[in-house]
Amino acid sequence: MPHTINPAAAAPQLITIGETMMMLTPENAGPLRTARQLSLHPGGAESNVASHAARLGVRAAWVSVLGDDVLGQRILHDIAGHGVDTRWVTCDPAAPTGVYFKDPGQGVLYYRRGSAAAGMGPATVASVPLEDAAIVHLSGITPALSANCAALVGSVATRVAASAAALSFDVNHRPPLWPDGVAAPALHALANRADITFVGLDEAGALWGCTTPEEVRTLLPGPGRLIVKDGDVGATEFGAGPAVFEPAIPTNVVEAVGAGDAFAAGYLAAAIQGGGTRERLRAGHARAHLVLLSTSDFVATPTDPDPRAVDAATTV
Repeated sequence: MPHTINPAAAAPQLITIGETMMMLTPENAGPLRTARQLSLHPGGAESNVASHAARLGVRAAWVSVLGDDVLGQRILHDIAGHGVDTRWVTCDPAAPTGVYFKDPGQGVLYYRRGSAAAGMGPATVASVPLEDAAIVHLSGITPALSANCAALVGSVATRVAASAAALSFDVNHRPPLWPDGVAAPALHALANRADITFVGLDEAGALWGCTTPEEVRTLLPGPGRLIVKDGDVGATEFGAGPAVFEPAIPTNVVEAVGAGDAFAAGYLAAAIQGGGTRERLRAGHARAHLVLLSTSDFVATPTDPDPRAVDAATTV
């Protein structure tokens, strides 16, 4: 059973904000067109990050709006069950929870137009103590959902910049969500504004024509830490000192969707817990490796902290 977070509990160390949908994925990792059995899981970049981070011992909260329907209830139950603080998630009776299907090896099919999360705006986070977190995490998916969501992202960035918290941003480029010509400048501005930015080299190539991690850094000089991920090759962190490259863990990939969120969570958890550059990168690779072995976006292991133990002092 998911546990209830005491409103007077310690502030989250990590706050993530964004849409989560109900994800349906073939159980056998085969193509969707021939699948006979599907599994249901919450699927959303920001709740994925919060879920992984909570399993790694971080006090993590996720902020969003769900439909007031059975899918929204299921998502809320499952994410809270991962040890995530969901006290700032609300349910909208006038709009549905979004749905999407994973087609392993072929991508995803979205059914999210008009979802409850598309109505998020600055008011969604008005009561959320962003300034008290160590890190606030956003992705490039949210500003593409609606004008209100774009305003939400701008408001969060402004509030975090005026505080001691760090802003984390994962570019997470989803071409179908953006009108032609809009994504590249919008995502560049947000990525360059963040304190910690994650971007895939493939994304940077598609958006801005970059072919090397160094070219990405030249294009994005703003972040104090820029992490450029190059698939199964590895990841490079650019910071105040020399760039540091850490190779990926060799993996027999079942499904790649969700691995980027896992990487970000592992990295951010290590950062919050005081890890150095290589420790942060290795933690990101380790978490991504788990997800690459499954059709799910989230995989708990026997060595993960029990979220009930992690939150024992903040639950009732």
